Amino acid sequence: MKKAFFLIAAAVSLGSLKAQVKQGTIVYERKINSHRTITSEQMRAMIPEFRISKHILMFSDSISLYKLIPENEAPDPFAGGGGGMRVMSFSIGGSDGGDLFKNFTQSKSVLSSELAGKNYLIVDSITQQPWKLTNETKQILGYTCLKATRKITVQVSAPRMMVFGGAGASPTRDTSRPQPREIEVVAWYAQDIISPVGPDSYGQLPGVILQLDSDNGAMVYTALEIKKEVDQKLLKEPKKGKTVTAAEFNKMRMDLMQQQMPSGGGNFRIGG
Repeated sequence: MKKAFFLIAAAVSLGSLKAQVKQGTIVYERKINSHRTITSEQMRAMIPEFRISKHILMFSDSISLYKLIPENEAPDPFAGGGGGMRVMSFSIGGSDGGDLFKNFTQSKSVLSSELAGKNYLIVDSITQQPWKLTNETKQILGYTCLKATRKITVQVSAPRMMVFGGAGASPTRDTSRPQPREIEVVAWYAQDIISPVGPDSYGQLPGVILQLDSDNGAMVYTALEIKKEVDQKLLKEPKKGKTVTAAEFNKMRMDLMQQQMPSGGGNFRIGG
């Protein structure tokens, strides 16, 4: 009798192991609410409420690569304007346009990015994310997902802009400084997919994040498709570019934005 019990237990255990996935490929949709930080009704009328893009995450149990899918990205609503007004924005890297590589064994992340026509590799360490785990569940793409939450402090400000009303008019410029604010991040992760990965920089949960909501709908990632295989040849660390720290890259980016601000007149608006 005992022998039969152990045989059944072993079979159940083996079946559970077979059901668990340790590698795969996930396509996410990212939806950003552009109106959340815009109080001007005039600006809201010029800009679609949501910016939508698609991203792909390839992973094993210890390595991941996250990148934008350009061919499926929605047209940038900030890229053009009309009626004598031109809207401009700065696209200067980040996981929007670069590859984010993570090696969890080495606690290392590498983000490839381009700035002013030059390639950079932003190297950083992977630090523990203090998630609060719960027993709440929901189904996503056939997987039972558990809910996890965490609080983070972010610097929040409305989109900066400079408006020129025409020749001889004095320009007005947004000089407000970003203010710190605590927001909640809600993640839904699948325990049957064993890898501490998720969209963008999020992860380090007991399973892959299939849905993530930052600041109550301000930015939402949702898995659209999951494959249980990955092309291992694509899981490579980016090597093209000058190695810098995150602080060094952010300083270069801010310096570039200051240089790009116009000093002359004209009838246009810049949003960054």
